[in-house]
Amino acid sequence: MREAAARIREGVPEGGIARTLLNHPRVSILGVPVSVLSFDQFMNCIDDWIQQRERHYVCTLDVHALMESSSATDIQKIYHSASIVAPDGMPLVWLLRRAGFAQADRICGPDLMPALFDRSQRTGHRHFLYGSTPRTLALLESNLKRRYPDTSVVGSCSPPFRELLPGEQQGVVDSINAARPDIVWVGLGAPKQDRWMWSFREKLNAPVLIGVGAAFDMLAGTVRRAPRFVQRSGCEWAFRLFQEPRRLGRRYLESNARFLLMLLYERLQPLRGPQSRA
Repeated sequence: MREAAARIREGVPEGGIARTLLNHPRVSILGVPVSVLSFDQFMNCIDDWIQQRERHYVCTLDVHALMESSSATDIQKIYHSASIVAPDGMPLVWLLRRAGFAQADRICGPDLMPALFDRSQRTGHRHFLYGSTPRTLALLESNLKRRYPDTSVVGSCSPPFRELLPGEQQGVVDSINAARPDIVWVGLGAPKQDRWMWSFREKLNAPVLIGVGAAFDMLAGTVRRAPRFVQRSGCEWAFRLFQEPRRLGRRYLESNARFLLMLLYERLQPLRGPQSRA
């Protein structure tokens, strides 16, 4: 790859939010700055933000979301302004490693939520769940409380499947701020959840907003997750496609084909990975 290869991201997210970001390189993949972090580094970064009461949002990026961003300038801006754009998908992790970052890990919602809920049993971090249906939220909250009994879920909200009206937006802000969470989990699917975090970041007091896509459904048990060896093979999309062919067929086939074509267009030139972020 050439222009879409690898460049360190130097700017900071817009909006005047105070922050002490963990110094880490970011590799530009088809124009999106993807963070290079190990899973443990990511977890420690979240802890640090909460402790210092900084305000950030984190996007999890898979191939579909990457392709969506290629034709949506607002999504490009949102990703460039995110504190972390985590690689949620083995093809992106492989590209990061090919750029020279052997420590790069896949950081996806279904792994991240359990890890941070487990850690919260010791840290006392408070959680809010935003997205999905009332049934899925009820199942999710029940499962999380059963698995992590010492973790505090302080609220949840299932929004309508449409744009919120101004009065509804303020109601959401008031509800979340009144619950005083440390982390707001946003399960709306990309890029909708990314737009939501961008829009609500300045209005919410919670230190961290994290978009986690289908993690709500998987952890609630309404959608099966692929076995570990399928996840590692980079074919988790095929497992999901097999479960929901009518809903996901066009999405995955088009996104994957476009991704491969764009990589081929860039002639698969070696990625040149930056060393660090000052």
